[in-house]
Amino acid sequence: MTDTSAGPRLLGSAEVRLLAAELDLRPTKQRGQNFVIDPNTVRRIVRESGVTGSDVVVEVGPGLGSLTLALLEVAGRVVAIELDELLAGRLPRTIAEHAPAQAERFEVVLGDAMRITEVPGPPPTALVANLPYNVSVPVLLHLLALLPSLERGLVMVQSEVADRLAARPGSKVYGVPSVKAAWYADVRRAGAIGRNVFWPAPNVDSGLVAWTRREPPATTATREQVFAVVDAAFAQRRKALRGVLRSLAPAERVDAALEQAGVPPLARGETLTVEDYVRIAEALDDQLPQDPQTPQDPQEAAG
Repeated sequence: MTDTSAGPRLLGSAEVRLLAAELDLRPTKQRGQNFVIDPNTVRRIVRESGVTGSDVVVEVGPGLGSLTLALLEVAGRVVAIELDELLAGRLPRTIAEHAPAQAERFEVVLGDAMRITEVPGPPPTALVANLPYNVSVPVLLHLLALLPSLERGLVMVQSEVADRLAARPGSKVYGVPSVKAAWYADVRRAGAIGRNVFWPAPNVDSGLVAWTRREPPATTATREQVFAVVDAAFAQRRKALRGVLRSLAPAERVDAALEQAGVPPLARGETLTVEDYVRIAEALDDQLPQDPQTPQDPQEAAG
């Protein structure tokens, strides 16, 4: 008889491979499918995330359920967003088999995390995920924009992407992801993850990024307008702002806006804070599109 009072039984290497064999699953690089096979790693991710029993957690790309089960040990509710129909279909049974006492606190949503417009149930308070590496930045930015109820999160991404998300002005890796993430949250590196905890093992290193929501800078400009300035500033990151921002406005207008914002015209984008970009956007307000489209291409969004 199953003990429904027990905590979830986490997936190890053998269980992951058995599930994959059952589904005739061949992980694809296209969907960034690398499954965690080490219970200690998923427990570490949950511990570092700070999730508690009062949290409603959104997970993206749950795959076979390794991290999902670890989240259900702690979280009040977990909503998992899965793009792969085969994986989404198997996941509820995996939860019922490995976490029967927690199954009613779990829901899976079949869909693309970059294109969802809502999450069912109570407003989520935390995002914890092993994000698909090929789309990690646009997924993170989309969910931060979509779900203002998110208070904090911890995501696993490619190590160099983790560095870029957490970078500070002046760093060589500071760029579009750094500035846009800083609009929503205080971001920090939270550790590294070895390749041997995945199946199949990726050919890149992995890193953890933690963030805590903060109020965006007070501004009369819209977020889209600020982000348009950010995109322009890093389009040619080795060039001075007075040159690259001419894609947004005439030269004399750019010079006046930079002076008004208190930003040296020969400064480069990698030296500016998100607040600097806000002041430039305010000064260029009438020159910026009122409803520009936020880039959806993963490479473009990753800057």
